[in-house]
Amino acid sequence: MQMGTIARWEKKEGDKINEGDLIAEVETDKATVGFESLEECYLAKILVPEGTRDVPIGAIICITVEKPEYIDAFKNYTLDSAAAAAPAASVPPPPAAAPSPPPQPSPQAPGSSYPPHMQITLPALSPTMTMGTVQRWEKKVGEKLSEGDLLAEIETDKATIGFEVQEEGYLAKILVPEGTRDVPLGTPLCIIVEKEADIPAFADYQAAAVTDMKAPAPPPPPPPPQVMATPAAAPPPPPQPAAAPAPAAPSAGPPRKGGRVVVSPLAKKLAAEKGIDLTQVKGTGPDGRITKKDVESFVPSKAAPAAAPEAVPGVAAAPEGTFTDIPISNIRRVIAQRLMQSKQTIPHYYLSIDVNMGKILVLRKELNQEVSENIKLSVNDFIIKASALACLKVPEANSSWMDTVIRQNHVVDVSVAVSTPAGLITPIVFNAHIKGLAAISKDVASLAAKAREGKLQPHEFQGGTFTISNLGMYGIKNFSAIINPPQACILAVGSSKEILVPADNEKGFDVASMMSVTLSCDHRVVDGAVGAQWLAEFKNFLEKPVTMLL
Repeated sequence: MQMGTIARWEKKEGDKINEGDLIAEVETDKATVGFESLEECYLAKILVPEGTRDVPIGAIICITVEKPEYIDAFKNYTLDSAAAAAPAASVPPPPAAAPSPPPQPSPQAPGSSYPPHMQITLPALSPTMTMGTVQRWEKKVGEKLSEGDLLAEIETDKATIGFEVQEEGYLAKILVPEGTRDVPLGTPLCIIVEKEADIPAFADYQAAAVTDMKAPAPPPPPPPPQVMATPAAAPPPPPQPAAAPAPAAPSAGPPRKGGRVVVSPLAKKLAAEKGIDLTQVKGTGPDGRITKKDVESFVPSKAAPAAAPEAVPGVAAAPEGTFTDIPISNIRRVIAQRLMQSKQTIPHYYLSIDVNMGKILVLRKELNQEVSENIKLSVNDFIIKASALACLKVPEANSSWMDTVIRQNHVVDVSVAVSTPAGLITPIVFNAHIKGLAAISKDVASLAAKAREGKLQPHEFQGGTFTISNLGMYGIKNFSAIINPPQACILAVGSSKEILVPADNEKGFDVASMMSVTLSCDHRVVDGAVGAQWLAEFKNFLEKPVTMLL
């Protein structure tokens, strides 16, 4: 998601909003998603009307306040005033009788007094990316940046991708440290300036969206209303189940307003993930507000240890608990979403056939003796080539369901399923129908290595017209694969097994190496007879490999 449409506002200006209430429905590139409130507040001003299309991530869509008496102050608040103010919305000052001195720049609310600079935000590096992890910064503060330089490595839901500099300048400030996980799209990552002399001016610069996702609190007295600028952003994933927190000794706890703990939304989410009792955390923010930093640095106080029986000598202590909760990675989350979507929305059916691989095994052995030492053809290379040629013969299988049309592709880009420590990914062998076996072998080896290292670029795994999943190397005889949408077919390849088959032109039997394959088809695109025709062409290419030269 890079932008969204405000489909409908569920609350009106002046309405009270409880934690978890639905504020609006936002139409993303995938679906219409409910946008919920993270804390109690009042809707003071709607800045983006219903039906507004292509609202970029990070745009301010509404203003919420803590108390109803603050609502009137935002009656005439507009996006123009929001753009002129700090990145996080601040309360417009009341009209003064005499002109006040110009405000001094604050690290929490950077204003126009800062030198000319560019705030680099986290972009969408894959179609399904909603957040990312800053794995490593390739540049240090103060270094000169040239166009095309590698600035940082970002882990997305698919792979770790190099984030390049688009313009020349100097790196003045890094806002998101290395290793920061689940950074939402649109979050400011760093500051770039044109002149080296401007770097010191950003030494104390902090982006409110990074610190605790709240607006700056103006100095008292009197205390002004606390305002939250709500940005249009991809909805965050639900928090992971957290282990029960260790018992802590009672403490004074943070200040409360109206019977609730004063805490920023991001700090509340982080505390839920870590299983931290917020009543035990001391807030260091304005008015004792608990921030993300307070939660991250919180150390629970030790309770008095309960009396325990003496340990038996020579017996290892049993692990605590009866299970282990493993956090869900971005890749695993997207795999789950896409597979669920595929099985729920695509009418699958399956066709299986056995292929005699005798001639392919002989040809592979002969060719491996002829090619250079750094190339070793695998059976999978022949399967990819045969699949691509079968797609040319039966183009209906090389098609995609596009809701309003069926797109029949004129080239065959074969996605090959590769297992990695982080999950399954499908790098693409482009134009497999016109590539030779040696070129296919090189592509597969290179793509599989990059996939396991998490170094695939987005264009190397996004797209594809037909998918192959091969589990034959694990001894799996046959299986049924789930279609990779919007593709119409996926071929599941099992292992080869020697069996007795009737001999040709004579009585008796021969031993043949038979491989079982199963084609999963989208019945909206590929009818049963068409799927059977594709398998017949595929079988013919492998059992008569000379026909692949025609």
